[in-house]
Amino acid sequence: MGAVASAMARQGYVVTGTDANVYPPMSTFLENEGIQIFQGYNPANIPADTDLVVIGNAMSRGNIEVEAVLDSRLRYMSLPETMKEFFLWGKRNLVVTGTHGKTTTTSMLAWMLEANGLNPSFMIGGIARNLGRGGRFTDSAFCVLEGDEYDTSFFDKRSKFLHYLPEVVIINNIEMDHADIYANVEEIKLSFKRLLRVVPRNGIVFINADCPNCQDVRTCAAAELKTVRTVSVGMNETADIRITDIEHRPEGCEFTLLCPPAEDGQPPLSPLCGERFFVPMIGDFNVRNAAMAACAAAFSGLGAEAIRTALNSFEGVARRQEVRGTVNGVTVVDDFAHHPTAIRLAIAGLRQRFPKSRLWVLFEPRSNTTIRNLFQNELAEALSHADFAVISPIENHKRLTPEQRLDEDKLLADIQAAGTDAYVGKNVDDIVAHVVTHVHPNDVILVMSNGGFGGIHNKLLIALAQ
Repeated sequence: MGAVASAMARQGYVVTGTDANVYPPMSTFLENEGIQIFQGYNPANIPADTDLVVIGNAMSRGNIEVEAVLDSRLRYMSLPETMKEFFLWGKRNLVVTGTHGKTTTTSMLAWMLEANGLNPSFMIGGIARNLGRGGRFTDSAFCVLEGDEYDTSFFDKRSKFLHYLPEVVIINNIEMDHADIYANVEEIKLSFKRLLRVVPRNGIVFINADCPNCQDVRTCAAAELKTVRTVSVGMNETADIRITDIEHRPEGCEFTLLCPPAEDGQPPLSPLCGERFFVPMIGDFNVRNAAMAACAAAFSGLGAEAIRTALNSFEGVARRQEVRGTVNGVTVVDDFAHHPTAIRLAIAGLRQRFPKSRLWVLFEPRSNTTIRNLFQNELAEALSHADFAVISPIENHKRLTPEQRLDEDKLLADIQAAGTDAYVGKNVDDIVAHVVTHVHPNDVILVMSNGGFGGIHNKLLIALAQ
């Protein structure tokens, strides 16, 4: 929403908006863009001369501004509808999807095109440091989009990415998520199968060779849609484009892309086959993100050296393993991870980056999935990879029944049973006091939340200084 609000404002529209809670980095970005944001919903926030109201997918009937829009017969659209109507028709749209890694992969791909003078439009669910913003729309033929499988709006329950008119689709991975709208992973896979149905014959799908759910989607697409070209990318030996010879270093990773020999008279599967790349990020998951982005960039016409140069200079994304500060020898790192798989991978990546440090993980169960007991055991397993795990209390826990809700006492006991020191805090200030009391120089504190976590990052840095 913030990225598109900025893009609309830069096209000359007067844009205002409302959210329940406003926090950095997006709040700061929007303020710098001159966009007025109201905190807390009120029909008075909607200007009398409004031409269009864009309603985010977090809004539902009963919200007082939504009801005011409907009562006033104002023109309204979902965010994906707005993008499709104003920006996407006739473009070469490159859509990055999957449960994990969408924001980073989209940022890498957009930067590859930007660094090589293609001036792409892009819409990213975060702030890419190289690009300085989450979204913009230009006159370029290319548009790079982060494609979410979450539903579009309260009035359109299809996945958002179905509106994005894709020429290229990247499917990074598929796991169970969004438990508030999907009953199981099979329903999620159905949305991805529907996405492949709108890829044109001259388009392509790059799909994770290491993810069984991705391969299932690919098999179904091959059976149903003979005209959709799919290419698997991964570390699996059966991958069409194989990621191999990975070298991990504290400052990043090197890897090589390999393809099977081309048939007589046929070009290789990708112009990147046999090429070696460096990504200034840690972890196998970021190697795969980089490989996916590189393959899509090559399909768009970029050569290996152009891709290599852009990737070397990639600066990452705000809130993705972002160091917020080091005080008295203790480093505080911010990360958006909230799904058990993402938590486990983020911990593994920081182990590579800080191999001699004790690792604290501060986790806020906040998403519609993690506040439920769907991942009760998986969260315990993921958090047990830390040296110290600290869990915040669930806000608004009464919206779920005890039978639905994550059992934090059981989570605590299971983490401790796995041999990891664990603590459930009463509130943010209590967590800060607990951590600062027990932390040692050279420790790393990894803060994980898809929200603001009560400003805990700055509170930790201030307390550590004191």
